[in-house]
Amino acid sequence: MDQSFGERLRARLDERGPLCVGIDPSPALLHSWDLDDSPAGLERFSRTVVDAVADVAAAVKPQSAFFERWGSRGIAVLERAIADLRDAGTLVVLDVKRGDIDSTMAAYAEAYLDRGSPLAADAVTLSPYLGFASLEGAIASAVANDAGVFVLARTSNPEAAPLQRLVAGQVIAGAAAANAGHSPFGPVGLVMGATLPGLEESLDDFNGAILAPGLGAQGATPADVARLFAPVRHAVLPSVSRAVLADPAKIRERTLVYRDECVDQLSATPV
Repeated sequence: MDQSFGERLRARLDERGPLCVGIDPSPALLHSWDLDDSPAGLERFSRTVVDAVADVAAAVKPQSAFFERWGSRGIAVLERAIADLRDAGTLVVLDVKRGDIDSTMAAYAEAYLDRGSPLAADAVTLSPYLGFASLEGAIASAVANDAGVFVLARTSNPEAAPLQRLVAGQVIAGAAAANAGHSPFGPVGLVMGATLPGLEESLDDFNGAILAPGLGAQGATPADVARLFAPVRHAVLPSVSRAVLADPAKIRERTLVYRDECVDQLSATPV
């Protein structure tokens, strides 16, 4: 690679608009598509999504758990999906939510961020709840491999609020420090739900991207994203999954609708 993660993300946002599409092949979705809950069904599901959105979404976010539950056969499907997305020039944000210390964190970083790994993604999601400093090895690996990380800060699930309110300021401060001196975005992004009622923490000094899940099935709209993240609209990557995955024949159509609405809302002048 000859560009940092921040440079690639900025280019994709400018070229394709701000939308991340999830690949969440849950048993329920597989069944609704009349697919077997099997590695073969997983492969068909993943291939259909990749073919539909790889050239129109800025990023695609496979949920690793739905592949991992099939062991090596599921991981093989995930490897192929990642490779195909990267061949199409689509950023891959692998949703793994890993968080550990020392050698274990280094092993996770090698698996998901090292350029030579078959699971190498452009970015991964990380959990900071063993202390933000526990992520230092992964962040260093991301920088060395021109990759990025998105750290959980204020997620879209309501049960997280009591805990995350206590530590979100520390997470944001740690991310801001790691991003200092980088342009256009630093390697450390934040996961902040599009369903939040408001931002309680300041993002004024945060020089990174924001992955904003919750668009669609969880109730958030592109207008909600624009309102919530008005001060940092240029840095937001809204994420949608079930709302575009419900009907395999309409994935591309629905993706384009959400993408265009996000472009319109996030490019408008904040009121």
